[in-house]
Amino acid sequence: MSVRDATPLHVGTLTAGPRNAITDVAGVSVGHATLADGSVQTGVTVVRPHAGDLYRDRVPAAASVINGFGKSIGLVQVEELGVIETPIALTNTFSVAAVAEAQIRQTIAANPQCGRRLPTVNPLVFECNDGYLNDIQAMAVGDLHYRGACAAAGPDVAEGAVGAGRGMASFGVKGGIGTASRRAEVANGRVFTVGALVLANFGRAAQLILAGRAIGPVLAERLAAAREDAAGGEGEAQEKGSIILLIATDAPLDTRQLRRLSLRSAAGLARTGSIFGHGSGDIALAFSTAYTLPQEAARPMPAIAMLNDALIDPLFQAVADSTEQAIIHALWRAETVTGRDGHRRQALLEVMPDLPSLLSERTP
Repeated sequence: MSVRDATPLHVGTLTAGPRNAITDVAGVSVGHATLADGSVQTGVTVVRPHAGDLYRDRVPAAASVINGFGKSIGLVQVEELGVIETPIALTNTFSVAAVAEAQIRQTIAANPQCGRRLPTVNPLVFECNDGYLNDIQAMAVGDLHYRGACAAAGPDVAEGAVGAGRGMASFGVKGGIGTASRRAEVANGRVFTVGALVLANFGRAAQLILAGRAIGPVLAERLAAAREDAAGGEGEAQEKGSIILLIATDAPLDTRQLRRLSLRSAAGLARTGSIFGHGSGDIALAFSTAYTLPQEAARPMPAIAMLNDALIDPLFQAVADSTEQAIIHALWRAETVTGRDGHRRQALLEVMPDLPSLLSERTP
């Protein structure tokens, strides 16, 4: 087994689920479609909260905009109604419209009365700018790629330079998709699972902190010595990258509580060295799989006993820890990618092959 395949240092004191992935939340699945051909280095990643028809059986959700330099679609209605009614899609900035159209067509195919007798659907697409490695003007992602990612969705999650993460970069090295989970015990011995999935495309090399150790200065020095650009995700001196943070839980929470949960992902993000820079699009979305909300008014609403706010702190910790761990996974598992105009982002473990030993030397 290579160092990249091995599990990196565990963050925090909470235990992980069996996969250490967002799919440890029962019913959640993840799929990728990856485009890797010369100057086209991009893709789409899909997170499905459950295997059914999300338009008919919506899940409660809420979002937090940590820094709003982004071009996502669907957040206004999530804010207003507090539900998700399509799979959650991640892609590059210029492919948001194509993926949203694919979501609409998918919903109409399954629900022919959508937009007629039934309400229109709210597509939900998040983005980061992969234009340094990917020819973003090619707008290569389309309907078939979105549908392919949906069809590929399952419990095992590939990480690193896959799907929407193919062309992303973080801290001057290769970024991309990362995921993790934590189990949180609340009062009376009840245990809930929290999972995180990130699309990491942010941060300057000198800022990087891994598991409490400030390795950024060493990373920046090595990148400079190798004549690599040690800037942020878009290859500039200031942080102008982005990160999308998706949080899933099986805890019975309402929309207000889910918004509080989503905001705590910023704690995990900050631990890795992010300052939520001026040009950074840092957006978090949290959803619960504990119940669904029917689209049609004739169907009964669920009767759910929500978790008391006084018991929510363990979930906050689980969000922070799983978010930090997911970012570490994105960096740890990514491979070196060369793309548009010969632009190249090295894998973190290629620049720092001694990273495992450096981290093991940290003071507990």
